[in-house]
Amino acid sequence: MTDPSTYRPAAGEIPTEPGVYRFRDAHGRVVYVGKATNLRARLSSYFADPATLHPRTRTMVTSAAGVDWVVVANEVEALSLEYSWIKQYEPRFNVKYRDDKSYPYLAVTMTDEFPRAAVVREAKRKGTRYFGPYAHAWAIRDTLDELVKVFGVRTCRDGVFRRARQVGRPCLLGYIGKCSAPCVDRIAPDEYAELVADLCAFLAGQSEPFVRQLERQMREASDRMEYEEAARLRDRLGALNRALERNTVVFDDSTDADVIAVADGDLQLGVQVFHVRGGRIRGERGFVLEKAEELTESGYLERVLQRVYDDTDVTVPAREILLSAPLDEPAAWAAWLSEVRGAKVTIRTPKRGDKRALMATAQANAENTLRLYGAKRSADLTARSQALRELQDALSLPEPPLRIECIDISTLQGQDTVASLVVFEDGLPRKRDYRSFVIRTPGADDLTAVAEVVARRFAQRDEPEPGPDADADIGTVRRRFAYPPALLVIDGGAPQVRAAQDALMSAGMSDLPVVGLAKRLEEVWLPGESDPVILPRTSEGLYLLQRVRDEAHRTAIGLHRKRRGKRATVSTLDAVPGLGPAKAKALLAHFGTVRAIRAASPAELQQVRGIGATLAEAIHGELAANAPEGRSAPGAP
Repeated sequence: MTDPSTYRPAAGEIPTEPGVYRFRDAHGRVVYVGKATNLRARLSSYFADPATLHPRTRTMVTSAAGVDWVVVANEVEALSLEYSWIKQYEPRFNVKYRDDKSYPYLAVTMTDEFPRAAVVREAKRKGTRYFGPYAHAWAIRDTLDELVKVFGVRTCRDGVFRRARQVGRPCLLGYIGKCSAPCVDRIAPDEYAELVADLCAFLAGQSEPFVRQLERQMREASDRMEYEEAARLRDRLGALNRALERNTVVFDDSTDADVIAVADGDLQLGVQVFHVRGGRIRGERGFVLEKAEELTESGYLERVLQRVYDDTDVTVPAREILLSAPLDEPAAWAAWLSEVRGAKVTIRTPKRGDKRALMATAQANAENTLRLYGAKRSADLTARSQALRELQDALSLPEPPLRIECIDISTLQGQDTVASLVVFEDGLPRKRDYRSFVIRTPGADDLTAVAEVVARRFAQRDEPEPGPDADADIGTVRRRFAYPPALLVIDGGAPQVRAAQDALMSAGMSDLPVVGLAKRLEEVWLPGESDPVILPRTSEGLYLLQRVRDEAHRTAIGLHRKRRGKRATVSTLDAVPGLGPAKAKALLAHFGTVRAIRAASPAELQQVRGIGATLAEAIHGELAANAPEGRSAPGAP
């Protein structure tokens, strides 16, 4: 369970424009998608007192670990993009919260002999062409009712169509002239196919000729003083405009473009990319580019193009690249992108129309990405500074602990005891300074292990002493630390702190502050104190100590598992006479596990380079004789 306050964005970071938002869990998976006419007002409602939230909403916000959003121009865009994201991510909380209805599509069954047009809320089927989704189901139904008068495409179900063929009489729509009645052969198949093609072209966005035709017919009816007919055409035109609302999210089916907008900042560049395929946004991404070079706006746009299309397996350039600003050498970039795509690519900056409107939306999102990045960076720096100040005050340190080191011990019944030492500088992990230790003292308990690690960490030497175990100190860089920490944290309570303090005094580091963080009540123990320091649960200082402790624990557990598995494997193969480390490694590389080696026949073992017949027999016999209880070798009773 996550505390929503840990990832709640500041109110000033959230725009007040319409948009679509995504809640993500700790693994980055989208768990909920929603839309809002005012993003700030809607998102703020999720971070109210949990007791006031609906139980399912409370479960969702505590399952999430972050939230992001995309700004759009209007509510219709938000509806379309929300639907696209729900289909793309299939978030589990949307499935739970939404009813069983989907957004309406207008479908044309192209594989039928006489295709049928219908409004559907179904999963897409092969051989059917879909148009939409549309914002208003009632509008598209009204429009379809009017479209059949113009195009004469059938809307009846297959059962009604077959029945009409059998009896040789059309249905009511055929009688009143709203259908071309292919069921009774009033129209030839090729002529009917032309009607279907015209309908599809109209629905795909090529609607201007038909709209102009309706407008002309309406004016002509008015001029003839046929006002009822003019009113009917007016209503038809209104329904048509409501159903085919054109917005910056939906274009005609032929639109294939990548829209790239940038927002210039002092130190960074905000970037927003919309990938439009088949007239609809199929993907989007926003990121921040550090301004490490002295480049013009065109130069930074070139860097963006390089980043967006650096992996063509993921992102193939569209036919048209729309940029928020012109390039200095557009012809060269168009040639390069054409080569990457394998077809012609054009680059331009839209000046008017729907593409300009979508560019404005992308520009707004780029500015929001840059603003949010700056706010998060500032807020993160402020929180880390506050955490260090709180630790300084609570632990009576002479200065803020800019460098913190933490030790954690991991063991299993005294075997394979290991320790991890992690380093945080300025509140952030410094992984290149991490160290791992294998405890050398036989049968060492937790206190002895802590004392040994502290002594080895602060021993006055440039290189660790070579021990009998080659993995005594596991780390790619074996060099002395640059300087001691400002605070040493031990995962444990008062006994562990005393052991660490004694080891520090023996190493001549008596002035180094050391504390322990006990897991049960998150108490902070100081050397020589009978009572712990209790930091408030909302303390940034406590949160930083927990992060450091958890990171040390994670590292120690990983090392212990690796060590246990290595010991079990090595001890099993070491028992085979004549099998050296190199050949044992080759066997493991070939078979993968000791169990697979044990199950292999001598002939299969000889397939490994360096394993002869005699050695193969020895391996097979030794592993079969030492098979774990309850597991016999192949062929054994």
